[in-house]
Amino acid sequence: MTTEDVKRDGRKPARRSLVEAQEAAMRHGRGGLPQAERAVLVAVEFTGERRKLTAAARLAKTAAAVSAGTALEDVDLSAAPKAVADLDFDASLAEFEELARSAGAEVAATLIQRRPRPDPATLVGQGKLEEIEGVIASTGADLVLFDHDLSPSQLRNLEAKLPCRIIDRTQLILDIFARHARTREGQLQVELAQLEYQLPRLAGRGKSMSQLGGGIGTRGPGETQLETDRRKINLRIDHVKEQLESVRRIRRQQRQRREAVPVPVVALVGYTNAGKSTLFNALTEAGVLESSRMFATLDPKLRQLTLPSRRKILLSDTVGFIRNLPHTLVTSFRATLEEVERAELLLHVRDASSPMVDEQKTQVEKVLAELDVSKKPVIEVLNKIDLVGNDEGMPMGAPGSIAVSGLKKLGLDHLLAAIDGALVVDPLIEMQFRLPQSEGAVLAALEAGAVVAGKRFEGNLAYVTARGPASLLNRFRRFRERVVE
Repeated sequence: MTTEDVKRDGRKPARRSLVEAQEAAMRHGRGGLPQAERAVLVAVEFTGERRKLTAAARLAKTAAAVSAGTALEDVDLSAAPKAVADLDFDASLAEFEELARSAGAEVAATLIQRRPRPDPATLVGQGKLEEIEGVIASTGADLVLFDHDLSPSQLRNLEAKLPCRIIDRTQLILDIFARHARTREGQLQVELAQLEYQLPRLAGRGKSMSQLGGGIGTRGPGETQLETDRRKINLRIDHVKEQLESVRRIRRQQRQRREAVPVPVVALVGYTNAGKSTLFNALTEAGVLESSRMFATLDPKLRQLTLPSRRKILLSDTVGFIRNLPHTLVTSFRATLEEVERAELLLHVRDASSPMVDEQKTQVEKVLAELDVSKKPVIEVLNKIDLVGNDEGMPMGAPGSIAVSGLKKLGLDHLLAAIDGALVVDPLIEMQFRLPQSEGAVLAALEAGAVVAGKRFEGNLAYVTARGPASLLNRFRRFRERVVE
């Protein structure tokens, strides 16, 4: 029976087992979202949560007015919280549409529903479900993307009622990660996250399919397809974890060789599409991919960089963060994010032109806290200042913020100087040396690795004042000039 015969008969074509679909997706290097598919986007705002946010905002505004001595009748408690909530939802919706385009989808329609709380069966109400079905029929959409995580039961109910595939926010992000993974390590981490996401969503699929044994004592209902899928996925998860542990072991060996020579690591962190890779290229001339698409950088990059003091550091470019980043991604990508955990200094790159720059900062700090690195020293870098017009107030961060433009290469000297001053493991010190002219190798080492502030020759002696990393200058302490009082 062909697919057309099945459709005329009123029945759905048989679904492949989930493991077969997963393996086919892995063979193609994607999470299951082909290019140029037409998608219907569904965004849901829960007004019950919004009312809590509005009440909290009003309470804060009232407290501020009382502390300022303003009469309560002169305080407008209605407009501001609602405007902030609307801006937040609009920015979230625009971000979701960009996620869909980054996955290669063509947005056929965008539907919005506001309801007090989620429907436990389908997330959206019955009326909105019928509207989605009508939009699918009119646009010829291939899939529906929900800007919300769906529980396994919600996913099954939606698939039973809608005539196309259903993908939630986590699965969409996983697909984008699968597209951008280039190294073996990145591909393994994406596969692990996808398998752990799919495992609890196997229930209810293929219950009637069973495998019968072929010997005495094995005849019976056998192993259902569901149990087979679970067993295969669990075996694959164990295998991927073993391979990732091998990758981590190799990475630890490489790090131990690096740590034999004291070279500090500085990591770029920030929201996705904040311009981290552009800034990384501007500082190191590495030529890594720069893209406005979300999660264009997935695999970590390390490049050596020489600071104004002439000491060398390793600069690391890392994957960007996003609001409601799935927990499975944080755990699966712990190997990639080890550079953040090992870094001595973090550069928090923020998009100064984004209207949600403060909320993005909160989301990044939330992920850093989950990685247990929130107590590391941080320099805030306000990037894309070339996109901030004169009539717009550029957001001001902490007093130590540095304003730069990675694209126009503005403010990089101030950023390098701030990095120089913030590193404490190998601090900058100043020392005076008295060198015999026969020690030309020592003088050359000082000139190569430190800033020589003064140099004069008297007879066969050279008097040198150098400022540089303590690890370098202390190697030549035997030539240090003693000051006689």
